[in-house]
Amino acid sequence: MSEHLANRKIALVTGANKGIGRAAAEQFAALGMTVLIGSRDPRRGEAAAAAVRSAGGDAEALVLDVTDQSTVRAAAKQIEDRFGHLDVLVNNAGISGSGQASPADALDRVPSEVDLDLVREVFETNVFGVIAVTNAMLPLLRRSKAPRIVNLTSHAASLTLYADPDGPLAGLPSAAYSPSKTALNAVTVQYANELRTEGILVNAFAPGYVDTDINGHTGILTPAQAAAGVVRLAVLDADGPTGAFHSEDGPIPW
Repeated sequence: MSEHLANRKIALVTGANKGIGRAAAEQFAALGMTVLIGSRDPRRGEAAAAAVRSAGGDAEALVLDVTDQSTVRAAAKQIEDRFGHLDVLVNNAGISGSGQASPADALDRVPSEVDLDLVREVFETNVFGVIAVTNAMLPLLRRSKAPRIVNLTSHAASLTLYADPDGPLAGLPSAAYSPSKTALNAVTVQYANELRTEGILVNAFAPGYVDTDINGHTGILTPAQAAAGVVRLAVLDADGPTGAFHSEDGPIPW
């Protein structure tokens, strides 16, 4: 490994071939980082990496399916062999359980009617996948001078907002996606508590209602607007927050 690579900041974004993940990758590259485009599909991952490179950034595609432990291990080994460390991990990959339907048509809506296999599938990606990737990458993050982890969550993870019958989430039941993001928030706090003494800051970021495949492109924010908050948390100073539930508008109630 060259001294150039050893000293360069390396960021890994899962699910980065499109949407918020790709926008975050573009913004990391614009900051001068080497960005690793985690993607299940090698073709799409390489296309996204090529687009970042064509814009002047430094990007490489990395085959990574967060639900497949063999690809997670292989990705960690590739990063170790090529770079020797990791500075930023963005756990962006996620599924809604509703395909590309609008929230009103979500398949995971009604708890009493939800397909249990669907709930398992959503948790496999949104929770267990995050744990698998984080644990695989921690040895590499521990070699960074300023390691940061950002988990993509949702306003719909807030039990406080959901418990309010007159609140913004009233009338939008979700038996898989929302509970999975609530669990992800809990996992985020646990990692933050464990790793704070090592200087590893771990935060959850809710991007808001973004125009992506996950909501059938009904969102009102652009992926680039959402990614700005992700990047901000990924480059926090050492005295920055950890174990917090953020949005662009400030803290979100748990």
